[in-house]
Amino acid sequence: MNVLCGMTFAFLVHPRADLRQDMARLAKPLGLVPTIVYDHALRRLPLAPLRFASVGLNGREVGRLILVPFGARHLLTDRRTGARKVAQAVDLAAATGADIVGLGGLTSPVTNGGRQLARRTDIGITNGNAFTAATVHRQVRALLRTASAGRIAVVGATGSVGSAVTRLLARDGLGADLLLVARDRSRLDPLTSAVGARSATDLAAIAACDVVVLLTAAADALIGAEHLGRGAVVLDATQPRNTGPDLLRRRPDVRVLDGGVVDVPGLMLRGGSIGLPPGQAFACLAETMLLSLSGHRGHFSLGRPTLEQVDRMVEIADRFRDQGFRPAAPSSFGRPIAPSACVAPAAASGLTGVAA
Repeated sequence: MNVLCGMTFAFLVHPRADLRQDMARLAKPLGLVPTIVYDHALRRLPLAPLRFASVGLNGREVGRLILVPFGARHLLTDRRTGARKVAQAVDLAAATGADIVGLGGLTSPVTNGGRQLARRTDIGITNGNAFTAATVHRQVRALLRTASAGRIAVVGATGSVGSAVTRLLARDGLGADLLLVARDRSRLDPLTSAVGARSATDLAAIAACDVVVLLTAAADALIGAEHLGRGAVVLDATQPRNTGPDLLRRRPDVRVLDGGVVDVPGLMLRGGSIGLPPGQAFACLAETMLLSLSGHRGHFSLGRPTLEQVDRMVEIADRFRDQGFRPAAPSSFGRPIAPSACVAPAAASGLTGVAA
């Protein structure tokens, strides 16, 4: 049994695509306020960050969640204001005694993966992307064993998590099986050449792939029924999600799995919710917890994580394996599913890769 370090952490969260639903996590009556009211308030009012929930592990408080009062669309469309609000939330984290703070959701990309906060010496910063990449990598490998699929699309391949997952899969010898999808050719082409993959800037190209890994920074659903090949399995590791439940209604031949979620059985949030059941955490939150539990001081993952940082997070997670920190059992839009159900019906019938 590991002896837990006495450090504390903070983790930044923000309202996602459905503002009313997310605000209701603060207090149920807030769910009665129309979304348009929240949209106006978050954009116009000088709202300060606030402590959202305490994080307990095995009955002991180890950290806290801090709410950045800016929605997902706001963060992407007004990055200057978003970065300022994130900095204010980091100020609050430091003032409340946190030793390290993790950047959840879009608070990471809006601060260039935390690089804009690198000069801070009063608190450590991590974007959580090293352990997220490690977790998604393990989930992809499990899918490949289950589905016997050979073609893998990484959407958002040049991003912080996407580039790390790409390099991990290439290290496994799967470079030739990868289709890397991103908008910026100046970043995409060097990564493609480095790992020996194929590339595309158009989402239509993913129709030829068996497994689609979503790792983009967007405020809304990005992948539609028209983008996927028959029998595709989608691993959505984005927050906010890049898929919607209507995708399954329109395409019953595909599977959409939740990515980047880990089991931490002793975890309990008090005062708020992040949309996961007790005992589960997003991998970016888990990275912040693990660094705190291990006694790490200073910054960790800023910008794009190196493979050395990914491997380091795997080592730390192994040290605390008695606390969990392993990929959660398969689920789809929060609903548990059997591992055998991870294979789409069409895939099981040998129809993978046939464009819909």
